[in-house]
Amino acid sequence: MKKYDLSNMNEMRRKDRQIDDDNWIVDYISKSDFGTLATVFEDQPFLTMTVFVYDKDTHAIYLHTSKHGRLFANLQNSYKVCFSVGEMGRLLPAKTAREFSNEYKSVVVFGKCEVMTDLKEARNKMHLLIEEYFSHLKRDEDYKSITQPEIQEIAVFKISIDSWTAKQKEAEPNFPVAISFSDVLRFNKD
Repeated sequence: MKKYDLSNMNEMRRKDRQIDDDNWIVDYISKSDFGTLATVFEDQPFLTMTVFVYDKDTHAIYLHTSKHGRLFANLQNSYKVCFSVGEMGRLLPAKTAREFSNEYKSVVVFGKCEVMTDLKEARNKMHLLIEEYFSHLKRDEDYKSITQPEIQEIAVFKISIDSWTAKQKEAEPNFPVAISFSDVLRFNKD
């Protein structure tokens, strides 16, 4: 069995599924609905599912929470984070139990997360985040811009990306009996 260099966070066991194309990664992250942020406090890991926006100009991910929550507290302890997005594709049955599988896509980001202290920049990134999810609404027409007191009440976080990895598993288009997960849920209800 091959041993892996555990000091290299980006080394993947399945090189045939690794995606090294930064444009693919940016496109995938930009289309993802939400992500999961991993932080740690002392020896306890925590996962936070969150909406986010990736900003190509700064090569960073932005999100926000309260200044009084677990995420804010954990980042006072350690600024190192891991952030992930992913999705499951079709289920791939097989003749033997060991060979059952599924299609998937995922990106894992390693970096440092900090609370933005420049309130003007934090407001800009908060508006960028709103525009990511509510692009059909116009600032100062459909909703009021974030005020100075409001931006002081929340924490806008910046994840500076040190590195990222991506992988994808796709079966051949004519894979026999591949089914979507939503079909499985529908079959199980019937």
